Amino acid sequence: MTEQLKRRIGLGLLTAYGVGVMVGAGIYVLVGAVAAEAGIWAPLAFVLAGLIAAPTALSYAEFSTRLPEAAGEAAYVAKGFGWPLLALLVGVAIVAAGMISAAAVLRGGVGYLVSIVDVPFDWAIVGVGVALTLVAVLGVLESLAMAALFTAIELIGLGLVIYAGWAAPASPDFALPEAPLWSGVGAGAVLAFFAFIGFEDIVNMAEEVERPERTLPRAILLSLVVTSVIYGLVAVAAIRAVPLEELGDSDRPLVLVWEAGVGGGAAMFAGIAVVAALNGILAQIVMAARVLFGLGKKHAVLRMFHHAHPRFGTPVLATVLLGAGVIAAALRLPIASLAGTTSSILLAVFVLVNAALILVKRKAPRADFTVAMWVPVVGLVLAAGALAMTLGVGS
Repeated sequence: MTEQLKRRIGLGLLTAYGVGVMVGAGIYVLVGAVAAEAGIWAPLAFVLAGLIAAPTALSYAEFSTRLPEAAGEAAYVAKGFGWPLLALLVGVAIVAAGMISAAAVLRGGVGYLVSIVDVPFDWAIVGVGVALTLVAVLGVLESLAMAALFTAIELIGLGLVIYAGWAAPASPDFALPEAPLWSGVGAGAVLAFFAFIGFEDIVNMAEEVERPERTLPRAILLSLVVTSVIYGLVAVAAIRAVPLEELGDSDRPLVLVWEAGVGGGAAMFAGIAVVAALNGILAQIVMAARVLFGLGKKHAVLRMFHHAHPRFGTPVLATVLLGAGVIAAALRLPIASLAGTTSSILLAVFVLVNAALILVKRKAPRADFTVAMWVPVVGLVLAAGALAMTLGVGS
């Protein structure tokens, strides 16, 4: 065994990884739920979710140049607060969030899969989970190359959804009301935030990235911009093509958009949705395993995870453990519970990361990539507000 990961990832693969994990994390299953809350203003809910994420993404971009290492959030909190126990708890929370997020996407993806292939739901979860865990074990370049292929397929699928949404006859609900119902838009934004989960995963690949000080912040910002544009276009297409009540009641909302605009080929589109889910699951397993690897370097209780396979160059034990956890959670818990838990955990971490950057910038204002002091301040306020809303919605 070795304690070094291999630097094999460039800007293109890393950006594709970020886009893939964000797109795969929610857009295929969340459009209907957001529309049920925000109605015709669903695109605005996605915009608000992106705005909540943007300042924190910039904070991550600066921190990634200061501390380019795996278990990034834990390192950031340790640097800012100087409390090793808090840093350990943050790292474990990120691992839990990655596992739960992957479980939510696995459960949703298998829902699409069993609609086109006659296989038992639980056995499909186990089979898909085991296969993706094996890919994650074999190598990071292989994992991210497969993720990039998955990303290309799912982006083609979303492009087809946008086309179908504008080819369909306009829904009677596609008319602008006098003013948005802000309570509904806010609730929709809380749900939509889950779809933006992923940009923070990029920093945890730092020890396998070429020139991380330059590559990491660029990949974070590029992936967030690309994903935000895609989400806005898909949300508009969906509410244009499908009546809001029907959209909100569906667990496969984008299939409805496809059928409204094209009429057939729903099975093909469901297959694309399965690919999107595979992408999100693989990306989260890869990320969470790197966090465990990084935590093992600094915390004796997790030292067993700070080992990379000499041939594959991956943290095998951490990867296998994460894969097993994802499968178990997907078998036992519903998607809504999984998504809500993930959002709450990550928003709490975002509050701590923004606060840590404020403290670090006061001591050392210069870095290879810097943002103004107001960025982490706004990020902290928005993340705290969104966390309060998330906990309020869940209670």
